[in-house]
Amino acid sequence: MEVNLMLMRTDPFRDLDRLTQQVLGTGGSFARSSLMPMDAWREGDTFHVEFDLPGVAPDDIDLDVERNVVTVKADRRAHYDETQLIAAERPFGVFSRQLVLGDNLDTDHIEASYDGGVLTLTIPVAEQAKPRRIEIGGTTQDRQSIGA
Repeated sequence: MEVNLMLMRTDPFRDLDRLTQQVLGTGGSFARSSLMPMDAWREGDTFHVEFDLPGVAPDDIDLDVERNVVTVKADRRAHYDETQLIAAERPFGVFSRQLVLGDNLDTDHIEASYDGGVLTLTIPVAEQAKPRRIEIGGTTQDRQSIGA
């Protein structure tokens, strides 16, 4: 059984940062670290996704599901005022990432937890996508089972 997952990253400033880097010839850590890194894997009848969100308070994370699209938005706030800023390499602002899930995942039963800067989503495989046995009708002596 195959689980379909398409990933889309949404960061409105990413293209602007890339263009700025190309024009100015810079390649600093901001563009690389502005992503919302993610791991995804399947374990039995459950699909797991983890997002790294260090420095983000749990109340600053929004998780929305519409049809088969899961959107994660996180707001990492600056903890300093600009009067004595010496260095600013850690990105802050609103970051967003979308997962387009296949119809074989049960988006009505997604569970989410947040611990140690890692947002974990647990998504069960939909019942209709799980293998099942189908009984073949006929006479009693001809009846047999076929696995699907």
